[in-house]
Amino acid sequence: MSEILNGNRLVMGTCYYPEHWPERLWKEDLQRMLDTGIEVIRVAEFAWSKVEPTEGNFTFTFWDHFLDLAEEVGMKVIFCTPTATPPAWLTEKYPEVLNADIQGNLYRHGTRRHYNYNSPVYRELCARITEKFASHYGRRKCIIGWQIDNELNCEKDVFYSESDTKAFRVFLKKKYETLDALNEAWGTVFWNQTYTDWEEIFVPRYTYSGSVNPHEVLDYIRFISDSVRSFARLQSDIVRIYCKPGDFITTNGLFDHIDNHKMTRESLDFYTYDSYPDFAFCLDMYTDKPGELRDRKWSRNLSEVRAISPIFGIMEQQSGACGWNTRLEAPTPRPGQITLWTLQSIAHGADYISYFRWRTCTFGTEMYWHGILDYSGRDNRRIREIRQVHEKMEAISEVAGGIYQARVGVLKDYDNIWDVEIDHWHQRVDSVSQKAIYAAAQKTHTPLDYVYLTDSIKTEDLAKYQVLFYPHATIMTEQRSRLLEEYVGNGGTLVIGCRSGYKDETGKCVMEKLPGWMAALTGTDIPEYSFIAPDAGRVTVEWDGSTFEAAVFTDLLEAAGENAQVKGVYTSDYYAGTPALVCNSFGRGQAWYYGSAFTEEAAKIFLEKLGVAETYHDIVKAPLDCEVAVRRKENTDYLFLLNYGKESAFVTLHKEGTDLYTGEKVSGRIELPGYGTLVVKL
Repeated sequence: MSEILNGNRLVMGTCYYPEHWPERLWKEDLQRMLDTGIEVIRVAEFAWSKVEPTEGNFTFTFWDHFLDLAEEVGMKVIFCTPTATPPAWLTEKYPEVLNADIQGNLYRHGTRRHYNYNSPVYRELCARITEKFASHYGRRKCIIGWQIDNELNCEKDVFYSESDTKAFRVFLKKKYETLDALNEAWGTVFWNQTYTDWEEIFVPRYTYSGSVNPHEVLDYIRFISDSVRSFARLQSDIVRIYCKPGDFITTNGLFDHIDNHKMTRESLDFYTYDSYPDFAFCLDMYTDKPGELRDRKWSRNLSEVRAISPIFGIMEQQSGACGWNTRLEAPTPRPGQITLWTLQSIAHGADYISYFRWRTCTFGTEMYWHGILDYSGRDNRRIREIRQVHEKMEAISEVAGGIYQARVGVLKDYDNIWDVEIDHWHQRVDSVSQKAIYAAAQKTHTPLDYVYLTDSIKTEDLAKYQVLFYPHATIMTEQRSRLLEEYVGNGGTLVIGCRSGYKDETGKCVMEKLPGWMAALTGTDIPEYSFIAPDAGRVTVEWDGSTFEAAVFTDLLEAAGENAQVKGVYTSDYYAGTPALVCNSFGRGQAWYYGSAFTEEAAKIFLEKLGVAETYHDIVKAPLDCEVAVRRKENTDYLFLLNYGKESAFVTLHKEGTDLYTGEKVSGRIELPGYGTLVVKL
């Protein structure tokens, strides 16, 4: 059984870099961590040179000595493969391992993640260092698990090296087998792009307009995902040969151009996330307006991780100010925010919390990325708060293994996620709707899951949701449409947004009447559509006494079929009176097609009219600034209440429960201080 994520208890850890500190501090640091409640450390993700200082010369003394000390004091260790930062000797001797920009200029040594996944030399050297790490350290008593690389695809998620072009050709040959099939899938007859030899095909290259064949780019992103997964599998297969029974393998982060579901199934035991809610207040990154979710929107990221691993870990939980010397300026967490953000992670399914980092580094690019301790190592407010967090984690530890509860889900799939990036029309509607639906769910205290339509998902996986939103299912396949028909036919409610069903899996527009594969399920026909013109003013929709604004785009609908009914109409511009919302009874359920993108107001009205808003209204009444979440374990519900505001907030419990922090019975009106949290066993 794993030492963490075992369903028995919550565990606290931190990230530690003994290579940054004089040896005289190691034992003091480890003992101080244990006294704080920290019992696991992550190490070695950037420490290739500590084992292979020059090519082929291996020394294990440094980590042997440190791990001896960890075992002496009783500290558990997550050991990492060091492949995120190849050493200088490697990149100088083998420049083909480097990534490049779209014009072919190599990214030089001096930062991190400057390699490419497809260089045969790099894969060989990564396999060798992984085997050296795993074979030498894998049986160490203190090591409880392994992290593959670090933040795969962070900072750079596109790759334009010569190795990538060669690997891309192999990928395409395997997928299409013939150039005729590839030319057909990519529509290369357009602009005279037809290929007559595989050697004519490259990864996307620089063009003066910035436009590259969109069908090629969609396959290119799929290729990147395939490359990342292969790179992770290369290492995990080696580690599994040498690690002890019960030791886990994971990786951290959550970045683009990766099918994280497949990668987890192929290579990992669970996924871990790096949570930095303070980015919401970062001076040079985000420009949220007053009233937006700010740090609370990290719950959306946590929901994405939960879609991969229902129970997961946080490998890097923010504990201090964030910043590089070249960018990022995030403030120090206010008193109570470390606790709030920790409980935010736990509420969404994290059973392991590891803070980044123990000590703030005094040198290098991340010398302003603060940890629990500042440069001097003196006792401070943050470590005192983390000691208090540990006490809370101990008090609520029985929630470990509990599953986040949601009756509403948002459907996603990688084809459409990647198409959003390629297709500006798709991106325009999707960016508005994704943000609006999540904000509406948060502000109406409606817990929400993300549900990915992977190859392995089944109807029963969807059946637990009363309502599913599929905001803009632009790329639709017969397989997905049949799955959705089964869900609705069995009694589910599906809400589809505009611009759905008009592309096939290659990203080409279909010639069928829209919405293509979705027509039978939604009972709609779309004879006309348009962006909302700049001079159109406020385009509105009227639905059963509610009037709300349409956003970005309008599908002008017609009800098609005896079970389809018009429920809402546009009330402005030249299409006033035209259907905007159609409900189709399909089997025992309903499919709703909404002809626009979702505003927060529209999403709120859908949640209310479909009877799923304020899921736990019979248990708790909470103000706008508070998040409501529930984890369920063996028929017991654990209610999390999180106050993201600076000021006190008052919640009302309609049902008596036990305050797990104190063990006391609670009900009625309860004050949550600014950034305060409460966990109630119901």
